Amino acid sequence: MVGISLLTLVPGELGGSETYVRGLLRGLHDVGRHDYRVLLPPAAPEAAEGLPAVTAPYRLARAPRERLVAMGAAAARPAPLRSLLADAAVVHYPLTIRIPSGLSPSIVTLHDVQHLDLPQLFPRTERLFRRLVWHPSIRGADRVIVLSEFVRGRAVERLDLDDARIRVVPSGIDHSELTPGGERQPFLLYPARRWPHKNHARLFAAFALLRRTHPELRLVLTGGGGSGPVPEGVEDLGLVPRARLVELLRTASALVFPSLYEGFGLPVLEAMACGCPVACSNAGALPEVTGVAARLYDPHDVEAIAAGVAEVLSDPAPWVERGLARAALYSWEQTARDTDAVYAELSTRS
Repeated sequence: MVGISLLTLVPGELGGSETYVRGLLRGLHDVGRHDYRVLLPPAAPEAAEGLPAVTAPYRLARAPRERLVAMGAAAARPAPLRSLLADAAVVHYPLTIRIPSGLSPSIVTLHDVQHLDLPQLFPRTERLFRRLVWHPSIRGADRVIVLSEFVRGRAVERLDLDDARIRVVPSGIDHSELTPGGERQPFLLYPARRWPHKNHARLFAAFALLRRTHPELRLVLTGGGGSGPVPEGVEDLGLVPRARLVELLRTASALVFPSLYEGFGLPVLEAMACGCPVACSNAGALPEVTGVAARLYDPHDVEAIAAGVAEVLSDPAPWVERGLARAALYSWEQTARDTDAVYAELSTRS
């Protein structure tokens, strides 16, 4: 049996990490070759996506301070949590932190090392937390799953990990949900929480340049995490239901994605699968994920962002065609199969 611990999951707060977790579990449900048991927190009792699960005696935690208290309590008394996965042949921690600790063999998923590559974007307390909690969790695991070759390289360099312990397993997308359809409308879509590395300020400046030649154009934001006024022509929808996001992907003129750092970049593939042309930054794993299917630009250069989006808007058809072909290479079923192979490495180890 494979144990999968999700005790640090807080629905709606983890961005792409939560999307990865839920997609992986759905894939394992559909094509997985092992027996599974998902350990859930009280904050997310529905998150097992159809796999066998148990809700753990773990503190209900949503706010950051509550989550720290819950982690501390679990670390102080790990035995009750360990007992729920004591018969597991291997335990996977898709959200990086090994709670409960002390179970072996173990696998963690490392989504990125942004706190080391761009430390100026993180409060000192967050950097300290990651150094004290994340780093030992990663270094103590028998295998580390990363979502891209970019993260593999950064993990080896910044965390001094043994490359032989790392496995690259890309995220997937749901092709039954993400399909072309709908009439394109004059708006750009940026589905990203208002975190510093998402680069909203430069996007707003680039959008102002675009409006000089495209006065009808709007910019629609989703993802939440921000407050305060937005420039003229910008609409911040906050967190939206999944069906609404898919509708936006099917009807936007283009997806604009000026992120300064991505360990993978799932929204660009989701847009491509919906036939939405993509103009995105050349940072992090995005060039690796998109190949030649997106118009890339320097996310630090406001004029470059505007020029990239304008090029896609002027001739979207080739970008749509290349995007559909690129998105077809990724699926949650393949993510599940590749992750299952990592489980098998350890569960059959003598």
